[in-house]
Amino acid sequence: MKLKFIAAAALATALALLLAPLPATAAGVDKLYVLDCGHIYAADQSRWSPGVNVGVPIELSDNCYLIQHGKDWFLWDTGLADAIAAAPDGVKGANGAMLMKRTKTLASELDALGVKPADLKGIGISHTHPDHIGNVEEFPQVMLYVQKAEYDWPGEGGAPRFKPEHPVTKLDGDHDVFGDGSVVILSTPGHTPGHQSLLVRLPKTGVVVLSGDAVHFKDNWDNRRVPPSNFSKEQTLASMQKIADILAKEHGQLWINHDEPQTDAQKKPPDFYN
Repeated sequence: MKLKFIAAAALATALALLLAPLPATAAGVDKLYVLDCGHIYAADQSRWSPGVNVGVPIELSDNCYLIQHGKDWFLWDTGLADAIAAAPDGVKGANGAMLMKRTKTLASELDALGVKPADLKGIGISHTHPDHIGNVEEFPQVMLYVQKAEYDWPGEGGAPRFKPEHPVTKLDGDHDVFGDGSVVILSTPGHTPGHQSLLVRLPKTGVVVLSGDAVHFKDNWDNRRVPPSNFSKEQTLASMQKIADILAKEHGQLWINHDEPQTDAQKKPPDFYN
C-alpha cells in the first residue's frame, strides 16, 4: 500500500512538472537582428559629454532592432527617415551641427529578411527624436508602444508627435510585450519625458538591454555623463542606475544604440543573435 502511495505521488509530481508553465526563455525570442538605420556625424562630441572632448568630431551609429518571437515580429526604433538614403551626401540638421546619412532603407532591410509590414506585431520606439521615429508612418497600421508621457509631450509648435489615427498602446511604466518575460519595455525617462529602453532575453546570448538614448556611448555610461540637452538630469541618472541594476541581476549586456565602435563589432543581417 505504501509503495502504491509513493508511486501515485511520484506520478502526480511528474504530471505537475509536465503541465507547469514553461519558463520565459522556453517561449521567448528566436532571433534578434541589428539593422543599420543611419549614421550621424557631429563636429563637437561635447554636445553629449559636457566639458569633455570639446571640438572633437564624432560619428554615431543609429540602429533599429528586429526581433522574431515565434510567428511574430517586433521592431524597436525606426531610425532616420528612409528618404535620407536618396541624398548620397547626407542631410544636415536644422542648425547645421550634424550631418545625417542612410546608405540603405529600413524598407529594403526588412524586405531582404522576408519581413513584410503586415508581419509586425508592433513597433516600440525609445523616444520621439527624428533619428528614432523617422519611419514610423511607413507602418500606419502597426501598433505603437510608447510611454504616455512621451506621447503627450508636445512637439515643435505644440504639434502632436504622432498621427492621431495611428494605433497606439500608451504605457505607464514597464511593459512585457509578449507576456513571457522575453521582451520587456523598460521605462527610462530622462533623455525625454517618456524615454524607454528594451530588455531582450535570448536563449544563447542571454539578456541584452537596448539603450535607446538613455546613454549615447560607452564613455558616457562609464562616467555617468548626462547631455545638457536632456529633459531631466536627475531622471537620466536614475534610469542609468535602473539599467545597471538589471544588468547586474541578469548578468546582461548593454547595447548602446549610438556607440559606433560597439555597433561595428556586432553581427549584421543575415546574421543574428539568438
